[in-house]
Amino acid sequence: MNIIADANSWGKPRTSSKLDRIKEVLITTLLEKVPAIALGVQLRQGVYPLIFAAFGSSVYIETDVKFYGTSGIEIGDGVKISSGVRINTLGHENNKVSIGSRVFLERGVDIGTLEDSYIEIGEGTYIGLYTCIAGYGNIKIGKNCLIAAHTGIYGNSHTFADPNLTIAAQGVTKKGVVIGDDCWLGHGVTVVDGVTIGQGSVIGAGAVVNRDIPPYSIAVGVPARVISKRNQT
Repeated sequence: MNIIADANSWGKPRTSSKLDRIKEVLITTLLEKVPAIALGVQLRQGVYPLIFAAFGSSVYIETDVKFYGTSGIEIGDGVKISSGVRINTLGHENNKVSIGSRVFLERGVDIGTLEDSYIEIGEGTYIGLYTCIAGYGNIKIGKNCLIAAHTGIYGNSHTFADPNLTIAAQGVTKKGVVIGDDCWLGHGVTVVDGVTIGQGSVIGAGAVVNRDIPPYSIAVGVPARVISKRNQT
């Protein structure tokens, strides 16, 4: 089941109501803490499709996974979600999160759309411990990517040019982020708003990516700079 939506479908507002939200809260509260030994995984697999926008087969959800705005969340086949993950689409009727088949979300991953935005994670991608993926802009992560622990991928940034105003009063950018297929981001990488990382690129641990990275590049440092290409010997 490939539930990644096409580009034209993202702008269609989902239909939800206060009653839907109440149903979501009741179901998730009742089932989120049921352990695997007490058939918790099977119960969540059987009941959660009633409240999600799409929910694939063989989805493995551990205990203490928090979902907010399930009518805007799509989950593909064979997805594994570890304890402590939080996925949130509340805040705008167009907010959506789409998780492709065979994605693995490690413990403590935090994914959140903020305002009229989507986050898409392509099939076969691994998201490491305590990674944060959030923003007012759209974020698209390609297929078969490796995102190491404590990475931050942010689809917005604060505007701060006017010293006579507080930074909080000056608004945010929301250009979005695109990470191509088959990329590897090392431990503690930060990707800021407006960046595209080309297919097949490797970003070294601790790098801050504040500019586009061409496909098949190896980039390191703060700010990240390209030091070589993968297809060069």
